[in-house]
Amino acid sequence: MNDVRRGRLKVYLGAAPGVGKTYRMLDEGRRRAGRGADVVVAFAECHRRPLTEAMLDGLETVDRARCVYRGGRFEEMDLAAVLARRPTVAIVDEFAHTNVPGEGRSPKRWQDIEELLAAGIDVITAVNVQHLESLKDVVEKITGVPQHETLPDEVVRRAQQIELVDIPPEGLRRRMAHGNIYAPEKIDAALANYFRPGNLTALRQLALLWVADRVDEALNSYRAEHAIGTVWETRERVVVALTGGPEGGTLIRRAARIADRSAGGELLAVHVARSDGLAAGVSHASLARQRRLVEDLGGSYHSVVGDDVATTLVEFARAENATQLVLGASRRGRLERFLTGLGTGETVVALSGDIDVHRVTHEQAGRGTLLPSRRRTLSRSRRIAGPVAGLVAPFLLTTALAQVRGTLDLTSEALLFLLAVVGVACIGGVASAVIASLTASVLLNYWFVPPIGRFTLSDPNALVALSVFAVVAATVAAVVDRSLRQSRRAARATAEAETMSSLAGSIVRGGQTIPALLERTRETFGMESAELVDEPPDADGATVVPAGPGSFLVLHGRTLSSPERRVLAAFAAHVGSAVERARLAEAAAEIEPVRAADRMRTALLRAVGHDLRTPLAAGWAAVTSLRSRDVEFSAEDRDELLATADESMARLNRLIENLLDLSRLEAGVLKLNLRVTALEEVLPAALVDVSGVEVGDVEAIPAVLADPPLLERVIANLVTNAARHTPPGARVLVTASALAGRAELRVVDRGPGLPQAGRDRLFEPFQRLGDTDNSTGLGLGLALARGLTEAMDGTLTPEDTPGGGLTMVVSLPLAERVEHVSLTDRQHPSGAPSAGGVA
Repeated sequence: MNDVRRGRLKVYLGAAPGVGKTYRMLDEGRRRAGRGADVVVAFAECHRRPLTEAMLDGLETVDRARCVYRGGRFEEMDLAAVLARRPTVAIVDEFAHTNVPGEGRSPKRWQDIEELLAAGIDVITAVNVQHLESLKDVVEKITGVPQHETLPDEVVRRAQQIELVDIPPEGLRRRMAHGNIYAPEKIDAALANYFRPGNLTALRQLALLWVADRVDEALNSYRAEHAIGTVWETRERVVVALTGGPEGGTLIRRAARIADRSAGGELLAVHVARSDGLAAGVSHASLARQRRLVEDLGGSYHSVVGDDVATTLVEFARAENATQLVLGASRRGRLERFLTGLGTGETVVALSGDIDVHRVTHEQAGRGTLLPSRRRTLSRSRRIAGPVAGLVAPFLLTTALAQVRGTLDLTSEALLFLLAVVGVACIGGVASAVIASLTASVLLNYWFVPPIGRFTLSDPNALVALSVFAVVAATVAAVVDRSLRQSRRAARATAEAETMSSLAGSIVRGGQTIPALLERTRETFGMESAELVDEPPDADGATVVPAGPGSFLVLHGRTLSSPERRVLAAFAAHVGSAVERARLAEAAAEIEPVRAADRMRTALLRAVGHDLRTPLAAGWAAVTSLRSRDVEFSAEDRDELLATADESMARLNRLIENLLDLSRLEAGVLKLNLRVTALEEVLPAALVDVSGVEVGDVEAIPAVLADPPLLERVIANLVTNAARHTPPGARVLVTASALAGRAELRVVDRGPGLPQAGRDRLFEPFQRLGDTDNSTGLGLGLALARGLTEAMDGTLTPEDTPGGGLTMVVSLPLAERVEHVSLTDRQHPSGAPSAGGVA
């Protein structure tokens, strides 16, 4: 049994390269070593900075593993040596670094660090915010620089400590200008591109917000572990309660303004769907509009189920550690509030405790109906008030009629008593109506039916009146009670449909992964946790519902009512559907490469049927003619036939070589011999078969790191393609330039150009965009050119030629520092590092 303590991970997170992560990391290593800890430097990238390199003095350094890849020599962390050395603390730079393939290395350095942690070794590492997977697209949108190396956010979140290394943009730019980050020849390009003040400010804000979220998660975990229910006002969180009424927009905008008053404020909108009907009847269209408004304002929308609106709102606010709760002023009038007691707003204020409650006035305030809506079920106050009214109302009416005795006849007096009974029935239901009917019958008989003062019936008409009175009272009470029961069922169904509509809307809008659906289920039902398992657990107290074949949805927390279980079953069905869709997506992803290969084979067979047959037929015909004894060829004819055969065989050889190279690229087995290559050495051989090409001054361009024969073929394919589309009389132009550690070779044609929509298929094999016949080749030239370029760590991109035409741009790394550079030291054309960055 392995009882090794897992190592602890500390991450220095930087907003941008050059903020000082490596310096801080090594400084902490020196401090720990000074306190007696066994500290080694497993890998540190100092980038030849004297101050950072000085921090290595006094620290033991593990020798790096040296490796050769694609003709270049690289250095990586020697994981085996570090594990064998088994220090207490290992310093490992460049958390997001991609390892050089080969010799059993993991693809990513963070996976190496996982092995060190599993072996009980504490690790100190560093990473820039641009390399977090969740922020990759955001950083690319801000800086225009794609991030080629990322690591999952969860890997960083698991760290026991995350320390932000921060520096103002002006200070970082000064550090850059003083030559403390990049070499002098790269400073101008970096300051003008990646290190612009706006870029650095945006990256700094991303880093601060990401760390704030991580701190918030740790705080919530601590509060949950210690059962802390009070609000800690660490961040302004504003919860706005929505009913679906017309005042929703006003409340949302007011809550958003409150949240915006403090930096990092958060807006949460919540709608309570009740099974007892108090939330039923709302407009789904209004809720949908309000949800879109919340999301447009940067907030989040939540829908929860609760039997008591006020309690559910307060519980939700406390669970989210909200500091403020925004409610609308009651739509009920004064008389209705007097008759029905405290409303949701007053109850929320009483329960809120240390949460500030805002009652926002709006145009609908105080414009409710006089009596409670018939679709509402009996509240606790009505269940108490009904029987009391059944006893008190007949006595009050008797007292009033006794003052005007003789003014009304018995029929009118009976009708007034009947009206009182009907009113009590509307308030309290059948039981209250029966009490009121019996009380009214006794009082009517004693005080108003002759002989007055005794319980007798001498007049047959009075007997009929009292009988009709009792029947009508009982009938009205029964109808009211039946209406309330039907209203309760309809309200419950409406509330359930409302909750399911909200869930379905979220799924239709997309972005609902299985974890997100589980979190929404947990939140909606107010449970402690929700998980998806293959087998139902044996634990008591858990709510388990099937979620598709072989899957079960398990919730831990409170006991759910029967209506809530019905809604939960529907939620489980959605989760099961999501699981099934995920499985189908995985199956489709596995099938797609097979389908792509099949499409490739089909296209290849169709193309080969013509393009390989044409030169083969021409060469065959020439050779057959030369072998014929029936015709006597002159010397000129003989030379022409030999030239035809030679040209056909050369063309056939080029097609076969292209096919073989493309298949090697697809299989990932193309061998490269990368070395220092001058463009002026490659261009003459690449242009030998193409006429009408104008070459600019390329001698001043530094040498690149490339495979010369492959680079020659890339240029030849591009120039041949450009010549094919260049009109007669125009010339293909080949120029080159160098910027920020890379050389760019441009092949310019003056043809018709290519629309933006067609460029997606430009580099696909067997595509001849713009060709009108099938005599122009297999369409492998551009596909092979891009594949070979990317294999040499370059890029091939199309651009519009000013004045018309298409320009193909080949970008390759310069070979100045290739002998001593690691993969993480290669620079992006914009001046930003393509790997773990600069500390």
